[in-house]
Amino acid sequence: MPYFSIQTNVDIPQQEHADFLQKASTTVATVLGKPESYVMVSLEAGQQMMFAGNDAPLAYLQMRSLGLPAEATSKLSATLCGFIEDELGIAPGRVYIEFAGPERYMWGWDGGTF
Repeated sequence: MPYFSIQTNVDIPQQEHADFLQKASTTVATVLGKPESYVMVSLEAGQQMMFAGNDAPLAYLQMRSLGLPAEATSKLSATLCGFIEDELGIAPGRVYIEFAGPERYMWGWDGGTF
């Protein structure tokens, strides 16, 4: 159910992608309290991106999950920004996060919906 997408202008060597994605998956599962077996994570590293008029390290994150409560987004923001800072050295002020909590009928899986 949770989908965490990471776009960044930071280059991450290809051989480090799997380890990075595993850490991201575990982080999302832990902070949301959901089974990791449902977590999907994607990474687009080394993208041509600019924020605040410069191309210093930055990231754009999308966190989508069924039943994502509005009151949880502050904690999620802190956790996800902390993860990105720890793993990629990107300051939290250079990270945007888009949160979405679609209705169950708007999320398909295994030939049906939730």
